[in-house]
Amino acid sequence: MPDMLVNLLKLPSLDRLNDDRINIRRAQPFEVTPVREFIKQNFSVAWADEISVGFANKPVTVIIATRDGRVIGFAGYECTRKAFFGPTGVAESERGHGIGTALLIASLWGLRELGYVYGIIGGAGPTDFYGRAVGAIVIADSEPGIYTDLLK
Repeated sequence: MPDMLVNLLKLPSLDRLNDDRINIRRAQPFEVTPVREFIKQNFSVAWADEISVGFANKPVTVIIATRDGRVIGFAGYECTRKAFFGPTGVAESERGHGIGTALLIASLWGLRELGYVYGIIGGAGPTDFYGRAVGAIVIADSEPGIYTDLLK
């Protein structure tokens, strides 16, 4: 999967989610356990490990989606590398409601607030989605990128 580049000066506004039952916000340091558990149960231990870096940052660089006090989605930035977005995921039962887009946009605004002009979506799976949502473009010759097996 290729990396993608996003112009952070041309981001959509943050008010893209039209469901007042869903809260998109920065995670709090004391929420590391429920967020990691959500990620491990729905995605992978590796992603939970990656997100742990975001909880160590100040400010925390993890955005979560909650409904009724329960985590239903997450996104990290500055977890894998400087200026990188990801990992990110939404519970399968909650997909299709704009939560992933809202998490993406909130995270990219977080990168912009840190002073970046461009952000990188590392190992972008759904490249069409990222292109439509935030105008991301594929970075030529970016595979396998940093997600190669570094232990070999």
